[in-house]
Amino acid sequence: MEEHIIGTQPSAGLEAGDPRSPAAEHDALAFRRIAMTKTKRIALIAHDNKKMDLLDWMTFNKGLLARHELCATRTTGELIAGRLGLDVTEFRSGPLGGDQQIGAKIAEGGIDFLIFFWDPLEPHPHDPDVRALLRIAVVWNIPIACNRASADFMISSPLMAEEYERLVPQYDGAGRAQNGPPREGEGGEGPARTSTAPRAARDA
Repeated sequence: MEEHIIGTQPSAGLEAGDPRSPAAEHDALAFRRIAMTKTKRIALIAHDNKKMDLLDWMTFNKGLLARHELCATRTTGELIAGRLGLDVTEFRSGPLGGDQQIGAKIAEGGIDFLIFFWDPLEPHPHDPDVRALLRIAVVWNIPIACNRASADFMISSPLMAEEYERLVPQYDGAGRAQNGPPREGEGGEGPARTSTAPRAARDA
């Protein structure tokens, strides 16, 4: 994985020190460029009521998916390997930490693409893990498909077969974009948020 640092440039006709320039206003907020190769590393997750929908979609796109590196939570991965014969790296089941393992891989730069067929009509006791995973995917600016239509559009994109560089803001140790506004409870007037611990749940 290759990373490069870039920064904002002043508008035409404005010096970097000019207070009207974007560079001065944002103090040259920097980004990292993270390179994706032609072979994408794709994470696959599906809630219980969506597993057959995911398998059906993968069957239709098996030829395309076989060109990439696949990983999945435990039960989803077993179904993919057993029914489609595709090579897939398996993490733990979702409620046992699989969602968090995939989130960690995203933060480490080890996953390029997330396909997560989640069920919006059923309650999931491990929803905090699901929200955390989706948040991490957005923070690290990776493509996310949460239903069949979005997965169709992304898997058929010409970018799937090309090298691509995604931009990720440079974050400080507190998880803020450098020179960004303070989070709630850090230097502001609002109260600090309290995290809730995830509860055990059925497989995902």
